[in-house]
Amino acid sequence: MTSAWLTVLVVASATIAIKAAGPVVLGGRQLPRPVLNVVALLPAALLAALVAVLTFQADGSLVLDARAIGVAVAAVAIWLRTPILLVVLLAAAVTAATRAFGIG
Repeated sequence: MTSAWLTVLVVASATIAIKAAGPVVLGGRQLPRPVLNVVALLPAALLAALVAVLTFQADGSLVLDARAIGVAVAAVAIWLRTPILLVVLLAAAVTAATRAFGIG
């Protein structure tokens, strides 16, 4: 099992544990509104952190290679409101082309 899959399993397990602990700890009471706002943003923040670590880190150091170029293309495509399937295809194609030409 690679470290990436281990990270995914740990994050998934932590998410399940946090979601299961909520009803037990609160006992049916509602969370305060500021806490709900933060909790709503956690999945996106965790996913972004996971993508950043897996894209820009190798052997404990910062790496800028074809993956970084693919993520940059995906970010621009998302900014331009491109459909998500096309975003993924563009990022994969640019990453593959970058590797094929030995640029990244």
